[in-house]
Amino acid sequence: MLDGFLSESIVGRAQESKLIDVNVRNVRDWATDKHRVTDDRPFGGGAGMVMRCEPVFAAMEAVQTPGCRRIYLTPDGAPFTAAKAEALSKEKHLVLLSGHYEGIDQRIRDNIIDEEISIGDYVLTNGTLAAAVVIDALARFIPGVLGDEKSLTHESFTRKLLDFPQYTRPAEYRGMSIPEVLLSGNHTEIEKWRTARQEEKTRQVRPDLLN
Repeated sequence: MLDGFLSESIVGRAQESKLIDVNVRNVRDWATDKHRVTDDRPFGGGAGMVMRCEPVFAAMEAVQTPGCRRIYLTPDGAPFTAAKAEALSKEKHLVLLSGHYEGIDQRIRDNIIDEEISIGDYVLTNGTLAAAVVIDALARFIPGVLGDEKSLTHESFTRKLLDFPQYTRPAEYRGMSIPEVLLSGNHTEIEKWRTARQEEKTRQVRPDLLN
């Protein structure tokens, strides 16, 4: 699922430039039975299946390194934010464990996981997509990954504000013109306009950020 994502665009170029190194592993490779089973029915009954201890412990122990940070992607984890992405970008080695089915055996979470992260208040078919989101978000904070480092300081959530409107050529299209201030060359006034638009949008869409 990750091969295409990891080889394309900014993340792909970052890997080619050796700025990041992402290695994908399949937990089933550590299953010991002939069918490579990694899940089983939950004790106590209930719907769905739960990831078993044996293959997950073996997989994590095989790939972890001293001082690495082991993260489990799960809907009931702590919310993922821009600040968290920046903090994770400073770690030397991350091990991301993707949740599947009804989740993983609690003994895994209690013993070999350092942090649990959720990318939103919804449930996915599996945590691999969440892992991709985390990889993409933190990669942007690694020096050299973005062509223009200003992208990190002029975007949503950098200052608890959503982003300002962006325009490009042509200045007029089908009777629609861009704001005159953007053509003025007055960078002080442009910054004022952008900040005002950020505050306006944040009040409308995410007032909780202002609080």
